[in-house]
Amino acid sequence: MVDATAVRTPKFRRRRALRYVLLVLFVLPVAVSTMIYAVGNKPDRYYEARWSSTGLLPSAASDPEPRILVFAARTGSWRSIFAVHTWIVVKPRNGQYRRYEVTGFGEPVRINRIAPDAYWFSYYPEIVGDIRGELAEEAIPKIEAAIRAYSYAKRGDYRLWPGPNSNTFVATVLRAAPELQVALPPTAIGKDFRADTSIAGLTPSQTGIEVSLFGLISVKAGWIEGIEVNLLTLVASLDVHRPGLKLPGLGRIGLFDFSARALTR
Repeated sequence: MVDATAVRTPKFRRRRALRYVLLVLFVLPVAVSTMIYAVGNKPDRYYEARWSSTGLLPSAASDPEPRILVFAARTGSWRSIFAVHTWIVVKPRNGQYRRYEVTGFGEPVRINRIAPDAYWFSYYPEIVGDIRGELAEEAIPKIEAAIRAYSYAKRGDYRLWPGPNSNTFVATVLRAAPELQVALPPTAIGKDFRADTSIAGLTPSQTGIEVSLFGLISVKAGWIEGIEVNLLTLVASLDVHRPGLKLPGLGRIGLFDFSARALTR
């Protein structure tokens, strides 16, 4: 039986408030995402999934402008409850699309393994970053240099949880071009694993600071990334740049259309 006097103490009320916050921001979103997964249509096996182009991108020949895109799509099996897979696509001026990503099988860094805008485990991808023009042209060499210098590019380097994984790769590459101002979704588990093994530093956009313990527990505050708390790779965030909530399992919740807008210069 709870002591009535103890219930009235500030310490007890703070603990109760913390439990409610954890329930609302972390437990309930994952529970809802689990229910969505349970009732949704999904491929049971890798070879049953759809991996073809979605038609999101025009042909490279019809779009000569330089472009950088960051995609995210739900990953396969039960992991889709929590996580997305991200990849980055670059297209130099008058050039072809080049898709870069990391996978957990074979050589980790893959180039053009499937179409740049392909389905991932039958899930339709979302464009979370779209940069064109001179800004993209200037950033492409930095992006590709960061890909060549990626620290976890050997067989056996990939680790599903808490990283380094596919999302660690994209987050690390984006750090090389902070002017692109791309923030990965909260469901990009592994994005907070700092590839340089440091505990603290600037956010990928260099508009704020973050503290991260191997991507397992982290806190960050930045203009592009928002105010974000990571508990065992489950991320809840308040987006201040484009007002909205980012929740584990569910991703972004906002009142407006927050699909990626092209950034040009």
